[in-house]
Amino acid sequence: MPIHARHYATGQPVAVAVERGRISAVGPSDQDPTGWVAPAFFDPQINGCLGISFNSPALTPDQVRAVADECRKHGIGAFCPTLITGGFEAIRHGFATLTKAVESDPELRGRIPGYHLEGPYLSAEDGPRGAHPREHARDPDWDEFRRWQDAAGGKILMVTVAPERAGAISFIEKLTAAGVVVAIGHTMATGDQIRAAVRAGAKTSTHLGNGAHAVLPRHPNYIWDQLAEDGLWASIIPDGYHLPPAVVKCIVRAKGVNRTLITCDASSLAGMPAGRYREWGTDLEVLPGGKVVVAGTPFLAGSGHFTDLCVGNVVRFAGVSLADAVDMASARPRQLLGLPVTTIEPGQPADLVVFDWEPGGDVVVRDVL
Repeated sequence: MPIHARHYATGQPVAVAVERGRISAVGPSDQDPTGWVAPAFFDPQINGCLGISFNSPALTPDQVRAVADECRKHGIGAFCPTLITGGFEAIRHGFATLTKAVESDPELRGRIPGYHLEGPYLSAEDGPRGAHPREHARDPDWDEFRRWQDAAGGKILMVTVAPERAGAISFIEKLTAAGVVVAIGHTMATGDQIRAAVRAGAKTSTHLGNGAHAVLPRHPNYIWDQLAEDGLWASIIPDGYHLPPAVVKCIVRAKGVNRTLITCDASSLAGMPAGRYREWGTDLEVLPGGKVVVAGTPFLAGSGHFTDLCVGNVVRFAGVSLADAVDMASARPRQLLGLPVTTIEPGQPADLVVFDWEPGGDVVVRDVL
């Protein structure tokens, strides 16, 4: 049976027929559907969920599948598993396990086209470091990265780097030459260092406005400098906790909907009940409502929510259309990473999400194809 829903970009009722995993036909619907259909979300930064961390030294392929299945429930058709700052062996094991999982499962391979390395080449200072373990923050090492890339089967698509780290600019140049997308993040870089990173090939900012000092000079500061760099895109975490609505609106207005992408930054504690947990060598707490913090502090430690919540929030916070919000969560990450963009047209992969939504409300996922 075809899918009857409203097209996310036009609002018009459409019937979408699917055969053997591809869209075979799209036409007007003879029904009055209440749901919406859109390309499934693509999140470039998923650290895990349900107590599973991709950084765990005990990570298994079955756990990779469990995270992918939970993401699917939230409209995430594909994503980049993200490994954060850690010791060499823990990161190597994570990439090797991810690669084993996708190589043994064709469906999972389609949902995980590549990986994101967020660290360990980040600021060690409190604030910019966020919840990344201080003892493992270090300067870039090309040989170390190459060994991780070998373990990943060449599938590390994006690396987040702090440009002020010794050797960071030449490291960014090497990553860019190798076809890896470079993001600036967890940084306290000066304006000159940020501009040097962009000249070296950096393309985006990782969760701009987070991984930062609690108090900054009015100007200059590294958030303004990244906002002002027209060569940089920016990801944001609009979960309602990481950024106030006014900041989300300002970032989207500064970068535009064509250079802003949504990530939920789901941590290993996403989807877990309220309580205290031990992760990344740190005591963390999930508060009622899903906010994840370093235990006993107001400092965020990843997200407890998923991309579907973020899409609805961006519509409310930034005043953008549903179509723009969906594209920021689906087309933009794919464009940034050089991956094919899914559209609702005959011949395209049936990589679709069906959801309920009313203006001003939340996105509630019904199904993902």
